[in-house]
Amino acid sequence: MPRLSFSLAAIAAAAAFFGPVTAQSPAWGQGWTGATTCVAGWTCVYSSIQCLQGTTTAATTSTTTTTKTSTTTTSSSKTSSTSTTSKTSTTTATTTGTAVTPIQTLVSGWLWIRAVEAPNFHKYLQSYHSYAPGDAILGDYTTAAQFNIVNGQLEHYLPDGSLLYLQVEQPADSTVVKLKTSFATTPNTFGTFAFSGDAVTWTVSSITRPNNAAWLACTDATEGALLYINLGPYAYNTPAGCADETIH
Repeated sequence: MPRLSFSLAAIAAAAAFFGPVTAQSPAWGQGWTGATTCVAGWTCVYSSIQCLQGTTTAATTSTTTTTKTSTTTTSSSKTSSTSTTSKTSTTTATTTGTAVTPIQTLVSGWLWIRAVEAPNFHKYLQSYHSYAPGDAILGDYTTAAQFNIVNGQLEHYLPDGSLLYLQVEQPADSTVVKLKTSFATTPNTFGTFAFSGDAVTWTVSSITRPNNAAWLACTDATEGALLYINLGPYAYNTPAGCADETIH
């Protein structure tokens, strides 16, 4: 199934609403003769090229100190003495890691997905662990991920060309009213995602839902607004701690 295509006007409108990116310069490419120095705290990355925050490699240094103690005893017929000698050695290890910076310009063929109802109005779909497997949450636009639906899978774009997939947990029994979602490196095996207009829907043959576009954002003290599929009616008997949402 081909990826969805969108008009330049629609993309421009989305970009206009999303807002400008602070300190991110216009993309420049081959033949560019202007400045190539980023402002303090930003790094030149050859992806467009443009200035992106936090993509430098950070080094962490740890130091381990080991103390060895030896005791020597000297004795004679009249006297005895004991002396203690300590030797200290220090080992330093350095590890490096690269921070993952959310991409704040739409990649061709990919979309932002966001909620449109209070209290999560215009909060954006993303993994709790940015650009890595983790619970699906609705969060700030500055950390928004990018998505598309292909062959029934809701795919999460990764800069290295690989993908994450939105997973749906299977219900333990028929009394379950919501299904938790998360991102993993393997395709989802329970149900099918689709667009209905611009709304994201989920269906599965074993469950009849009153509204296939109904979602829930349920508050977690650590992770924020966790995203669930609502198996019940929209805006009726909403579970405690949750808010009814649709995502687009």
